[in-house]
Amino acid sequence: MQQMRIEIGIYVVAVAMACTSHAQASGTPLKVYILAGQSNMEGHARIETFDYIGEDPATAPILKEMVDADGQPITCDNVWISYYTGGHKEPDKESGEGSGKLTAGYGARGTKFGEIGSKIGPEFTFGIYMQKHVEEPILIIKTAWGGKSLHTDYRSPSAGRYKPFKQELEKLAGKFTEQERQKWHAEKKARTGLCYRLMIEHVKKVLADPKRVYPAYDAGAGYEIAGFAWFQGFNDLVGAYPKADDPETKSTAKTIKDYSEYSRLLGCFIRDVRQELSAPDMRFVIGVLGVGGEEENPGRNAFRKAMAAPAALPEFKGNVVAVETAPFWEKALARIDAKRGKVKQMGYFLRSKHKNHANKDGNMDKQAQNDYLKKFREELITPEEEDMWRRGASNGGYHYLGCAKTFALIGKAFADAMVK
Repeated sequence: MQQMRIEIGIYVVAVAMACTSHAQASGTPLKVYILAGQSNMEGHARIETFDYIGEDPATAPILKEMVDADGQPITCDNVWISYYTGGHKEPDKESGEGSGKLTAGYGARGTKFGEIGSKIGPEFTFGIYMQKHVEEPILIIKTAWGGKSLHTDYRSPSAGRYKPFKQELEKLAGKFTEQERQKWHAEKKARTGLCYRLMIEHVKKVLADPKRVYPAYDAGAGYEIAGFAWFQGFNDLVGAYPKADDPETKSTAKTIKDYSEYSRLLGCFIRDVRQELSAPDMRFVIGVLGVGGEEENPGRNAFRKAMAAPAALPEFKGNVVAVETAPFWEKALARIDAKRGKVKQMGYFLRSKHKNHANKDGNMDKQAQNDYLKKFREELITPEEEDMWRRGASNGGYHYLGCAKTFALIGKAFADAMVK
């Protein structure tokens, strides 16, 4: 396949290829899907990694849906998107929205929020495959901000006032002055629920005038809020949740936390969103955080169970589903990433004159350290692995290695789950 060449910054689609063009049928409501979450809903997979999708026979058919005959990302004539990010500090400004026909580039971006970027999240394949499922015009409303938690930033009204975890209170009591404690509480109060409010405000703004984003909107037919996909979790995974009793040893384990509060908060979030949008039976997909893949990890697995738990509540039976994303973790790239981590660690050892490594006496100057590190890397990572990394990865592990193959599979899984 022709190698795609793009510039970092504004991505301009060279060739527009429609998914399948339909106008909003008379009397048929416009299908609206809401996507929300933190950095992995934003999406950090660069478009340069698209070709990697085609190298796997299992995912090559997905790539064919994403690009045209020249290897360029398609533009969907029948799926429109309004993507809101940024704007926390100045929420009244309009700079946070980018909108138009769905194409690649509605992933994470920099400060020029109104422009199409060079990355994708789940939205691209979600829209492509959702179109196949419903065969009607679709409007996606996406809101996402990196580094945000459910326990604070996305906390919804019925969850109640934010209550600091025990570890937070102990830290405040032991290391902070009274002035610092007051500042911490004030900042926490200001942040609590902010992303939830910004999300709801933006969704309502778009739905107040759908024609602004989807020009062919038929006001007489109206719209239907057909589903909501939630993809978040990393900040809660590493957050200050209390330690839990290990079910095996019955003792408090450092690596295992009690995430039951996350389950409660997500249940509140689902109820509140449905009430705010007057969509009591709106389908809701929970994208369960899959960073790290399927390898056994008690702490990570405890969080995943807490994320998925609301789907098992009787009140949500049949219209809330949890989608595991760990199976889409790219193991081959992860193994290379682990080796890259060892190289980075060795660089630190050399700079810090670690007693167990080559520069323990501090005799290496900067050039000598670089030469040593270069040789260390060449012996650890093969040229084939270096090339695979360049083709398939574009970010860190907490962002699923910035692998478009992973995000394409996640977006498709969300769409498939939405119709089931």
